[in-house]
Amino acid sequence: MGVPTSTTIKSVEAFQVSWEPNEPPGRRTAFIRVTTTDGIVGHGEASPMMGGEHSLGVVRDFAESLVGLDALDHAIIFDRLMHKYIKLGPEGAVTGALAALDIALWDIKGKFFNQPIHQLLGGAWRKEIPFYSSVGNNAFRTLDETLRAVEERFKSETPALIKFRQDGDRSRQDVDVPGDIAKIKAVRKLVGDGFPLAFDASNLYSVGTAMRVGRVLEEEGYIWFEEPVQHYNVRAMGEIAQRLSITVSAGEQTYTTQALVDMINAGVRMVQPDLIKMGGITGLMQCMAICHAHGVELVPHQTQPTIGHVANLHILSAIMHLTKPAEFADPSTRMHVAFDNLPKPQNGKFVVPSGPGLGLSINDAELNKRRS
Repeated sequence: MGVPTSTTIKSVEAFQVSWEPNEPPGRRTAFIRVTTTDGIVGHGEASPMMGGEHSLGVVRDFAESLVGLDALDHAIIFDRLMHKYIKLGPEGAVTGALAALDIALWDIKGKFFNQPIHQLLGGAWRKEIPFYSSVGNNAFRTLDETLRAVEERFKSETPALIKFRQDGDRSRQDVDVPGDIAKIKAVRKLVGDGFPLAFDASNLYSVGTAMRVGRVLEEEGYIWFEEPVQHYNVRAMGEIAQRLSITVSAGEQTYTTQALVDMINAGVRMVQPDLIKMGGITGLMQCMAICHAHGVELVPHQTQPTIGHVANLHILSAIMHLTKPAEFADPSTRMHVAFDNLPKPQNGKFVVPSGPGLGLSINDAELNKRRS
């Protein structure tokens, strides 16, 4: 194939990928693939909630309307589709669909100009990104089980920081506060006084309990306290952030830039939007500008180990004041079969890919074989 001269969209595909036999829908990955008339292929990923099928349904609805458009008009395409589907939310399914599309169009843009995405964003302040191990499902573990899960990641990954998450039943508040406090203290003892730690309450506390737990986290030297109360209770989140000295973070369930500003105005000073849930690369760049203007830390949430992860690394490399490591939530290698050059965790860091676009070598034949 010669040098591409056109970025006209030829096709948009939306599909789930199953990585293991009989994998339930919720464990599958939601990908989209955009191909131009000159054969440039861009890949994107949607939010993994329910396997992303709700977002893929939105993509399938608008896919045909994108044929013939210029992939370089990604911001215009994004806003037109956002307002076309505005009555569906726009949170959740719609923003996940548009995030996947935006990442794929940035991938095409980078390949067309033969530049990595971070270069098109204005350049990389850093080419290596420290990461933190994000250890989940601890609400359902005993203290000893929690310590074993944290210790395994601590020793095997040598991260720059560890965050352990509750991931409990969000319809129940303040279920086992003494047990939570015991885990907080035990994890601190496990890793030592000087090692950076964070705690994600997963929205499971009332305001009073969040204050109580937050004081313990302060005493134990934790770096941040993530989403202590329900994410939609923005005023309460801000109240806790202003009353505690530990940094309180929120925003992984924030889907628009306007909602992000509301969280900041409430008093939250570290925000964590997720690029495959809201806005993709274009949206996170808007978040970056908002945070810079407000003097707020931008620490994106990101739990997917392939396309979403790499897109996030490009974003992080372009943040001038990057104050916290990147999130690394899934150490499983089951998805590696379709990716030849995924960044691997080494010495507590990831190297940002330098190839065109996302910089990923993706085996489309393997993805097609595993399509659900």
